[in-house]
Amino acid sequence: MGVRGTGGLWWGTVSCTLFLAVNGLYSASDDVIELTPTNFNKEVIQSESLWLVEFYAPWCGHCQRLTPEWKKAATALKGVVKVGAVDADKHQSLGGQYGVRGFPTIKIFGANKNKAEDYQGGRTSEAIVDAALSALRSLVKDRLSGRSGGYSSGRQSRESGGGDKKDVIELTDDSFDKNVINSDDVWMVEFYAPWCGHCKNLEPEWAAAATEVKEQTKGKVKLAAVDATVNQMLANRYGIRGFPTIKIFQKGEDPVDYDGGRTRSDIIARALDLFSDNAPPPELLEIINEDVLKTTCDAHQLCIISVLPHILDTGASGRNSYLDVMLKMAEKYKKKMWGWLWTEAGAQSDLESSLGIGGFGYPAMAAINARKMKFALLKGSFSEQGINEFLRELSVGRGSTAPVGGGAFPKIHAVEPWDGKDGELPVEDDIDLSDVDLDDIWDKDEL
Repeated sequence: MGVRGTGGLWWGTVSCTLFLAVNGLYSASDDVIELTPTNFNKEVIQSESLWLVEFYAPWCGHCQRLTPEWKKAATALKGVVKVGAVDADKHQSLGGQYGVRGFPTIKIFGANKNKAEDYQGGRTSEAIVDAALSALRSLVKDRLSGRSGGYSSGRQSRESGGGDKKDVIELTDDSFDKNVINSDDVWMVEFYAPWCGHCKNLEPEWAAAATEVKEQTKGKVKLAAVDATVNQMLANRYGIRGFPTIKIFQKGEDPVDYDGGRTRSDIIARALDLFSDNAPPPELLEIINEDVLKTTCDAHQLCIISVLPHILDTGASGRNSYLDVMLKMAEKYKKKMWGWLWTEAGAQSDLESSLGIGGFGYPAMAAINARKMKFALLKGSFSEQGINEFLRELSVGRGSTAPVGGGAFPKIHAVEPWDGKDGELPVEDDIDLSDVDLDDIWDKDEL
C-alpha cells in the first residue's frame, strides 16, 4: 500500500476526462482474466485454484509497463495458475476491500482465499512466474500434509452450524435495543426469513463479509441478522415487508435502508465507507523516540511528517497554529487512514537529512511510504490550501517521489515531549569577576 515504485503511484481517483481517455489494459483475447465485483467471488474466492491478481489503473504508467509482462506470465501459467486483473480505478469497492492504496498492487490468493498475500517480487514475467510456482508448491505441500487452509466460501447454511457465520450477530426482540440502539458502533442488520431463497443466497456473502468487516474495522462496524418471522415486534417496528431487508443503524440517527449490491465485496465496501465516515481523525504524534516513528509508519499506508520551527522561533501560539493545520488535514484525509507525525527543527537532524530537509525552510512536510522507503516533499506553503493541494496531487498520482536517504529510517533520538509552553533561552552561568585584576589585564593587552 502507499507509494508504488517511483512517482505517480498513489491511491486516488482521477477526473472523468482523464479516465475516459484511457482504455482498459487487457482484452478478451489475453490469457489474463478480467475480474469485477460481479465475478470476483465466483472466479477467485470460490475457486480451488491459486490466483495471482493485479489491481491496476489504466492511467498508471507503471501498470502500463507491467501489462506485457503480466500477459506473458498469464500465458506461461495457463492451466497451472490463474492470472487475473482488476481495474481498481473503475471498481474501487473491490480494490478497497483488499486494502489497495496504490497501483499496481499484486495479490496472491492461495489456499485461504480470505487471506490474500501481497506479492513483493520483481515486475518481469520471469519473476512473476517464479513467485507463482513457489506459491503453488507451498499450496500442494500443505495439501499433502493435510493442512488445506481452504476458505469454505461461506457455503454452509444457518442450519448447518458452520463456522462461517460466527461473526454474524444474531439479534432478537429482547436483545436488539441493548446491542444496537444503545451502541456507539455502526450496525448493518439483515432481516431475513428462513424459507426465503434470496436470504439463503445472501447468507454466505453476509457471513464472509462479517468476518472481513470485523477485522478491518476492529469491530466498530458490526453485521447482524434478525429472523423476522420469529421476532415480529422488530419486523413491525421497522416496517419490514420483504426479505432480505438490510438496514443501517448509527447512534443518534434514524435507520436507513442499505440499497447496495448483495455480494461480499459490495457489503464490505459499504461497511468500510461507514467506518471511515464515523472514525475519528488519526492521532497527531510528536516523534519523541524511534518507536513512535516506526510504529506509526509501519502501520499505515503513508505517514505524513511535519518538521516545525524551533519553539523559540514561534512560541506556543505559533506552534499550535501549525499543529491545528495538520489536525484539520488529518480530519479531511482520515479516510486514507494515514499516520500523522511532527517533530521540532533540529530535534531529529538525521531524519531531516534523509528527507532532504535539513537546516532550512521550516515548517516542512514529507509524505513517506515506509515499505518502499520513498517520500514526497511539500513544495507549496504550509497552509490548509498548500497542504491540501500537496496531498490531493499525491492522491491522483501526480506527485514525484524520491528514495529515503540511506534506504532506511535513520537513528531517531529520544527527546522530551513538548510541554505546550513557550520556549526559554538557556540560562548562562554567572561569572565571578571579583578576583580578577582588570588593571593587569589591560596592561597585558597594551603589551
